[in-house]
Amino acid sequence: MEWLQRLVALYDDFLVPIFDVVILAFLLYKAYELLVKTQAVQIVKGAGFLALVYVVAELFRLSTLRWVLNALAPGLVVAVAVIFQPELRKLMIRLGQTELFKPDSKPKLVHLEAVIAAAQRLAEERRGMLIVFPRKVNLRNIIETGVKVNADISSALIIAVFEFDGPLHDGAMVIQYGRIAAAGCFLPLSEQQDIKKSFGTRHRASLGMSEQSDAVVLVVSEETGAISIAFDGKLYYDLMPEELTRKLMNLIERGNLGETEKSSEEHPVASGVSIV
Repeated sequence: MEWLQRLVALYDDFLVPIFDVVILAFLLYKAYELLVKTQAVQIVKGAGFLALVYVVAELFRLSTLRWVLNALAPGLVVAVAVIFQPELRKLMIRLGQTELFKPDSKPKLVHLEAVIAAAQRLAEERRGMLIVFPRKVNLRNIIETGVKVNADISSALIIAVFEFDGPLHDGAMVIQYGRIAAAGCFLPLSEQQDIKKSFGTRHRASLGMSEQSDAVVLVVSEETGAISIAFDGKLYYDLMPEELTRKLMNLIERGNLGETEKSSEEHPVASGVSIV
């Protein structure tokens, strides 16, 4: 039994600290990633600032400041919950829907080319289109609101769904794991109050989906034929084919536009809307 005791000792002395640090680092990284994506990091910054002020008050024995902070503490908790309610709600939604270990749901370049070709055709015909590309946040609840398709990605099928006023025309299509998962899905509408009045339900739905998840949403306007992308509560409006392909790839693959893309953006004309 001596070998077993040595094994237990090895586990306690060496493996436990390693596992402890690795798991803690992984959880902290995931928490930071979640906070940044939901913009709830502002809450953490505010809490850190107040904690710093309190430490300074304790260090320099500022009794009046300590008394004020202690008196305001209960009210601040309620105020944070009220002021940052949208961010906290998004944080809880993503925390409950994020899957840490799952197959890669990102479409390949050939799939994106088929989708973009369909979008250009529908834009020319002034037919609306709404397609969701999930990333890390699970969208099973969105898929269940539509009709499950589980079909290969092709321009012909996408055009057939959106070109005519069929039962699936007004809903959203969800593409994941290299296949068309569902069509005719219902998306949540954006909670932003200053969206341009010229934007219809599709644009509001695309923004709403991007606010409540990390999905990339491709939308074609039925009125203007403009092809746009919604991501992280922002709408990149009326993109040219080359820009569309580049942005779509960057957002789906990395969750950002890349340095060259960011530097080329102009100031948004309204909250949530960027003209590139």
